[in-house]
Amino acid sequence: MPKQIIKGRAIVADDWNLLRAEEGAEAATVAALAVPAGRVILPLATWLAQRDALSARAAAGEIAVWLAPDEDPVALHDDLPRLALVAIDFPKFTDGRGYSHAWNLRSRLGWTGELRAIGDVLRDQLFSMQRVGFDAYDTRPDRSIEDALKGLTVFSETYQASVDQRVPLFRRHARPAPAAVTTEA
Repeated sequence: MPKQIIKGRAIVADDWNLLRAEEGAEAATVAALAVPAGRVILPLATWLAQRDALSARAAAGEIAVWLAPDEDPVALHDDLPRLALVAIDFPKFTDGRGYSHAWNLRSRLGWTGELRAIGDVLRDQLFSMQRVGFDAYDTRPDRSIEDALKGLTVFSETYQASVDQRVPLFRRHARPAPAAVTTEA
């Protein structure tokens, strides 16, 4: 069975391969990773080191980049127009820096393409991830993807403004006009 992800609000087959280096690999090793044929999501360091050699494949929609929590999305600013998607890694459920990366990509850098959450992605995170701009989720393989999909509809309304709703609830709520004050003479 092909690998599946959540994209939009549906479970779909995924034809992207995620390229990762061994845990604790040196920066030079990550930069020199061999990029296989097909659609590949590369670590940022690999993309930056091999950008010139991979540009044609990126233009053909075969190359995407993933960011680690300690990497700055601004490093991709000039490359965003040629990337098929950007993924953000959540190595641990408790590491929330990827939320800021997503918000920055959507709000400050103007990324409109697919923004995918990868790594330790669980049902409880999906609604909040959606709020900051994620639209695809590669959930943990040891959990039910069908159950995770339900995480996108946990709440029917939000209070705060974010990427998905620019106006906070108190500005969206219609209030009756104040009663006129009359004074008797």
